[in-house]
Amino acid sequence: MISNLRGIRAIYLFEMARFGRTFWTSLMLPVITTALYFVVFGSAIGGRMAEVGGVPYGAFIVPGLMMLTMFTESISNASFGIYMPKWTGTIYEMLSAPLSPLETVIAYVGAAATKSVIIGSIIFATAHLFVDVQVAHPLLMILFMILMAVTFCLFGFIIGVWAQSFEQLQVIPLLIVYPLTFLGGAFYSLDMLPAAWRTVTLFNPVVYLISGFRWTFFGQGDVAIEVSMGAVALFFTLCLAVIFWMFRTGYRLKN
Repeated sequence: MISNLRGIRAIYLFEMARFGRTFWTSLMLPVITTALYFVVFGSAIGGRMAEVGGVPYGAFIVPGLMMLTMFTESISNASFGIYMPKWTGTIYEMLSAPLSPLETVIAYVGAAATKSVIIGSIIFATAHLFVDVQVAHPLLMILFMILMAVTFCLFGFIIGVWAQSFEQLQVIPLLIVYPLTFLGGAFYSLDMLPAAWRTVTLFNPVVYLISGFRWTFFGQGDVAIEVSMGAVALFFTLCLAVIFWMFRTGYRLKN
């Protein structure tokens, strides 16, 4: 049950205020990064590969670029948000406050997901300065983007609880998530790979996430949209289950 809306609002606003203090840095970074990606991938590679599956290459990479940034932003914001109370010792005050585990997760994950969606929207707007991007299913695209942000913020929350140092906060995003995103078809179609590599790539869970998001743009993806939605739902459920276990056992929260 959600009964302490005031507590949720307090944590949410606190986390959003931290985002506001670095707003211009957070705003300019995705704009500059998006511009560089379009210069390198859109111009250099796009000049030699005009279309992918009938979609101009510049437009084709927009969903992958949005997902690449949103994955890392969601994980980083959520993990840092819950790790800081652990690092400062204020986590005990929060655990003793009249906030249920669900309310705590809603506050921290909600703030992190809001930041991630804002960044994703900025990248989408910036992309229009370079290419004409048409969205075949705009409502589904927005819903998929929000669901993706919430899911990876839950994953980031898990990392924040698990991490015992600032270095550990970066281990999984840099060594696992980032490489899997690049190898998950963010900037290419799986049809461009040899048959053997295509089979191996299908074991990469990020493939289904990026493919589903790309489907909302162009009505086509490397895998069926039903499979992509199922993969997101499965990952979302697993993250909720792990967080429930962490609060139930107090894993790295109470000691």
